[in-house]
Amino acid sequence: QVQLVESGGGLVQPGGSLRLSCTASGFAVSNYYVRWYRQAPGKERELVAGMPSHSAITHYADSVKGRFTISRDNAENTVYLQMNSLQFDGTGVYVCNAGSRWGQGTQVTVSS
Repeated sequence: QVQLVESGGGLVQPGGSLRLSCTASGFAVSNYYVRWYRQAPGKERELVAGMPSHSAITHYADSVKGRFTISRDNAENTVYLQMNSLQFDGTGVYVCNAGSRWGQGTQVTVSS
């Protein structure tokens, strides 16, 4: 079955960290440009991080630069998003994308 499954979301206090995972099945995620998006309540979906196929180059939205890190483990067929120094605006559903494939999203809530 071809799919992307995210995990790792949860409730975190401001300043805290989370690591999200996006595991692919049925295809090799290394062959695709992978992206993490954030859908915050009442806001448009925002691209927060991306990584081209077969490359260690990374791209970030200005709002997360220096705090978020996208990485890929080809052996695990998984893409990660390490999120540090989370603030209230980090709240939302985080969705990963590879080519035409989308995950179902994982909820991140930043709250004190």
